[in-house]
Amino acid sequence: MAESGNGPLSGVRVVELAGIGPGPFAAMLLADLGADVVRVDRPGGAGLRIDPAYDITNRNKRSVLVDLKVPAGVAQVLDLVERADVLVEGYRPGVAERLGVGPEQCLARNSRLVYGRMTGWGQHGPLADTAGHDIGYIAITGALGMIGPPDGPPALPANLLGDYAGGSLYLVIGVLAALQHARTEGGQGQVVDAAIVDGTAHLTAMIHGMLAAGGWQDRRGANLLDGGTPFYGAYETADGGYMAVGALEKRFYAEFIRLLGIEDEAPGRDDLAAWGELRTAIAARFKTRTRQEWTAVFETSDACVAPVLSLREAPEHPHLAARGTFVDHGGITQPAPAPRFSRTPGAVHRPPAQPGADAEEIARDWQIPGLAAGPARTEPQEADS
Repeated sequence: MAESGNGPLSGVRVVELAGIGPGPFAAMLLADLGADVVRVDRPGGAGLRIDPAYDITNRNKRSVLVDLKVPAGVAQVLDLVERADVLVEGYRPGVAERLGVGPEQCLARNSRLVYGRMTGWGQHGPLADTAGHDIGYIAITGALGMIGPPDGPPALPANLLGDYAGGSLYLVIGVLAALQHARTEGGQGQVVDAAIVDGTAHLTAMIHGMLAAGGWQDRRGANLLDGGTPFYGAYETADGGYMAVGALEKRFYAEFIRLLGIEDEAPGRDDLAAWGELRTAIAARFKTRTRQEWTAVFETSDACVAPVLSLREAPEHPHLAARGTFVDHGGITQPAPAPRFSRTPGAVHRPPAQPGADAEEIARDWQIPGLAAGPARTEPQEADS
């Protein structure tokens, strides 16, 4: 059996048609949990401008080069599909079908295959065939419009909210649910249409409920969880750092203002008309000490206050270090697999896959000898004499 760690998905075989963004991240999550993920890379690369040695989203995978523009390459992918449990692709709608590796072709070879499709707009709808990126997907769902100050433009949450939360994680949920169905008696394979717009919209379910109930205003910076309250937000410290405050509950808020040192001067938290004054008092107090000093004040309390760390600082935080939330593998500090399992833990056991580097190993393990020869290509035509 191929190397797959000891995760709960050990024994599950996944074919990933190389792409960028949420598809590879979803396949990485499956690989982190023990699945044997074979990434089908294309000659010339998938278009991401990063050295493959540092592309962490390809860790725990193996790679084979296949040219899907020639019949022999299509045949190689279908041979992999025949032996797989899951396929993941992130092409625009219709592209996989034109290449000869769409759902119909693949399910004809393997009726129990779970065919996972990752797109921004989905497989149908007015925008389905247009280009897009995370920022546009989350914009039309209302999610982007909720984030940021009331007197400025929306704040951009990198591509975490759309690509990875609304996209990759929903694809993985769908794939695992469909895999469970396919493995039950009488179960069959099926197509999982994971659209970032659908997943991101789904993430706003609680907010829509609050909106309908009158507990949420449809504008930024005016609500409980979007910075509208002075006790849920980020405040600058004396050294230019920031502290994140989430003292929502009254008993946590009481601890917060006590440790902050404004217990005797702060206006009542239930007096909405005085929230401006309260915000000013909190901001002024935080500016009197450095981030490190405030961290020491709050770190063992129930005040719900934490330092805002950078990506390079985060692995050194005592709590994350104690939990092993980040690991070093192959000289790269990176997030450890999540979530955690008591009996079948995932692990980082392979560095990012190098395009085509594992062809012989995959050919042996999946019993497809032709893969070892490298990408099949059409012979160049001789010029007319």
